[in-house]
Amino acid sequence: MTNSTTASTPSAAAPNTAREAKKGSLATLRGLTPFLLPYKRQFLMAGIALVVAACSTLAIPAAFKQMIDLGFGGSGAKSIKHVDLVFLALFGVATVLALATAARFYTVSWLGERVTADIRSAVYNHVVTQSPEFFETTQTGEVLSRITTDTTLIQAVVGTSISMALRNVLLFIGGLVMLFVTSAKLSAIIIGLLILTVLPIVMFGRRVRKLSRDSQDRIADASAMAGEILNAMPTVQAFTHEKIESQRFGDSVEGAFGTAMRRIRARALLTMIAIVLVFGTIVFVLWLGAHAVLEGSMTGGDLGQFILYASIVAGAIGALSEVMGEAQRAAGATERLLELMSVKSAIQSPAQPLALPPRAANGAALSLHDVSFSYPSRPDTAALGHLSLDIKAGETVAVVGPSGAGKTTLFQLFLRFYDPQSGSIKLDGVDITRLDLHTLRDAIGIVPQDTVIFSADAMENIRYGRAGATDEEVIQAAKLAAAHEFIERLPQGYQSFLGERGVRLSGGQRQRIAIARALLKNPPLLLLDEATSALDAESERLVQTALEAAMVGRTTVIIAHRLATVQRADRIIVMEDGRIVETGTHASLVALGGVYANLAALQFHNVHIEHRAN
Repeated sequence: MTNSTTASTPSAAAPNTAREAKKGSLATLRGLTPFLLPYKRQFLMAGIALVVAACSTLAIPAAFKQMIDLGFGGSGAKSIKHVDLVFLALFGVATVLALATAARFYTVSWLGERVTADIRSAVYNHVVTQSPEFFETTQTGEVLSRITTDTTLIQAVVGTSISMALRNVLLFIGGLVMLFVTSAKLSAIIIGLLILTVLPIVMFGRRVRKLSRDSQDRIADASAMAGEILNAMPTVQAFTHEKIESQRFGDSVEGAFGTAMRRIRARALLTMIAIVLVFGTIVFVLWLGAHAVLEGSMTGGDLGQFILYASIVAGAIGALSEVMGEAQRAAGATERLLELMSVKSAIQSPAQPLALPPRAANGAALSLHDVSFSYPSRPDTAALGHLSLDIKAGETVAVVGPSGAGKTTLFQLFLRFYDPQSGSIKLDGVDITRLDLHTLRDAIGIVPQDTVIFSADAMENIRYGRAGATDEEVIQAAKLAAAHEFIERLPQGYQSFLGERGVRLSGGQRQRIAIARALLKNPPLLLLDEATSALDAESERLVQTALEAAMVGRTTVIIAHRLATVQRADRIIVMEDGRIVETGTHASLVALGGVYANLAALQFHNVHIEHRAN
């Protein structure tokens, strides 16, 4: 069976909307539609509040016209009464405006928070399903930047900018209509001049969008660098590279700052041009209106109303230019998130998965037939070449060989982190590509060389092996893994926080936590990857005892550089350059005088020298 995989990277898999956005439009924001559609009711409520608030705002200039023409234009009690009524009406309009604005603010703010939370969850859920191939080419800091910084920009747009844009569009249209109602001649002049202001705004808007994307990329680069260095602080400090790494990060931050300042300068210039052109146009037209009043072709109330509506239109245009800047930044953020969401893992569960046969009492059978594999990042280098291997249920098989022989690659293929370019791998007679990924991986337990300890207590770290396990089952697994005693000695026992990445534990203790996880999972197939390679003699003895308990009643495959840990295996597989070169027991392979015999002679000779030195 042949499985072809194609590397997927964010840059290579951007959706159509993202590609359109690169041409300078805001089309990328359409990619947010699936996240907005579930909240149609809230958008409708916000829209109603928005319309009411806009209508209330547009009613204010008409009230002032009435006050000027009918109130100030006359005298006596009638004029005073009219002014009183106008101000009472203005207070009523202001009350309606306040209520509608508060309702709009609450609703759109809720929408911003809700949609942002949905996007963050969707991006994270998508990322955790990616195969290791994705993480070969994508830095963790880059992903975190997109989940946090980019979604915050989108929150500003959904929670504020969209509402502000719609509000100002309504004010612009309503104000424009009322301008024509007040004076068609002056309105035609002002519209003609305002059209000329759109060209520089559009031109600079495109530049702002490009700079916004660049700024976000530089921030992501700095975050990725910081994450990498903070996770390697012992190494950095051991080599006294603190100043070097601080300088590197400082340079990256300064680069991000420089890009941000170019964006800010462009936005400032855009705002300045918009304000100068818009208000220059308004001042010119109002000068014409003042002459019209002096000539008697307009009333003072008409001019006052025209001034207020012109101010509303101008304010709407200014606000829209500000919103456009935010929208441009959000378009860049959306594009980056859509690129991330468009990545499809090369490793997928089949549409109609098969089931594994009932579990045997002594574990699972595993077989490889003519398997060849190259990593996507190194397609011209064969990690495995035409490899065939049959492992019986309940058998303990050790895999040894020099570094780069392909031992760890075998484990990654067993877990289906990658698919081979040719050949097949079967678990209990079923091709693993025909199994649901969860079914396959639930059948496999692994004790890795570098144990991952999560920022949680000891109980939850062991329960990671089987989420639904009871406390009693966790404690029983810890006892079998020889971890119970040291856990009980911790300050809060099983409720003790183990520190980030298990910094409060020794290497042997971390390994026994990993073994307890595997025992709690109780899989038919157990993979041990260099489980004792970095331990002292006492820790190795305890871990080895725990491993022997873990291997009972299941099939076990062991990778080990220390040959002393594999001498009791049922069979030893010797690999070199991605191929099996020798197979047999420890005694038969030593007698063969080949690769294994050379490895054994070298290791046991070094051990003998170490003992003599001590």
